[in-house]
Amino acid sequence: MDKVLLEKRDGFAIVTLNRPEAMNALSRELREDFVAVLKDCCEDEAIRVLIITGAGKAFCAGFDLKELAESDAQPDQEADNAMARAMEAFDGPIIGAINGHAVTGGFELALACDVLIASENARFADTHARVGILPGWGLSQKLPRLIGLGRAKEISFTGAPVFAQQAYDWGLVNHVVAADALFDKAIEIAENMCACVPDVLRQYKRLIDEGYNMPYREALAWEEEQAIESARQIMAATIGERREGILEKGRSEKDDS
Repeated sequence: MDKVLLEKRDGFAIVTLNRPEAMNALSRELREDFVAVLKDCCEDEAIRVLIITGAGKAFCAGFDLKELAESDAQPDQEADNAMARAMEAFDGPIIGAINGHAVTGGFELALACDVLIASENARFADTHARVGILPGWGLSQKLPRLIGLGRAKEISFTGAPVFAQQAYDWGLVNHVVAADALFDKAIEIAENMCACVPDVLRQYKRLIDEGYNMPYREALAWEEEQAIESARQIMAATIGERREGILEKGRSEKDDS
């Protein structure tokens, strides 16, 4: 059975972690399959948006601790961030459809998405400190920026779960919906994103992400530079289309004469 399922639709793809019997824990095989699926999506120009979700009752329970305990490999060899890098390589928006538990590594996977939609059954937890490891996919830096320093520290230092409504109230997720409405909502948002101009959609994601990491005034100046360059490209493309139209008209008139 494939550990990661890929369904391509018109403009977007649905990526499903598929180990429901293990709460979609991140086994070595699943991680490898996920990276391969993301690579496929990156290489397919028709795929502009991703939806990532989990099969069964969980989104992702984090690393497969049973497999790690039974492995001869050192923990630092297993706990790589290949999945996070694969998501970073996709230049379009990524929607996380959080259908259930998103715990530790699963929480980090969720935070690597651009937009989060939570089922009413969703819950988030960071148990790194309880397990005795440190996060390596960006949780310690992303979470405080998203919900504030104090709330992030409470989540990470207690390991206590954050349920869907609290996650919404704290600004962790964009929407909370009934369990049976989760995929309809994710698809609705994906289709709205796909209605945007493809090149601009990719550029806009980069504009926000890179600008967010800059000092405010520097980010404003950079945004202006990008806007001017984008306008130049649009004008050049428009001129090229008009020129081609004139040439085509000329060819047509010549054929008619």
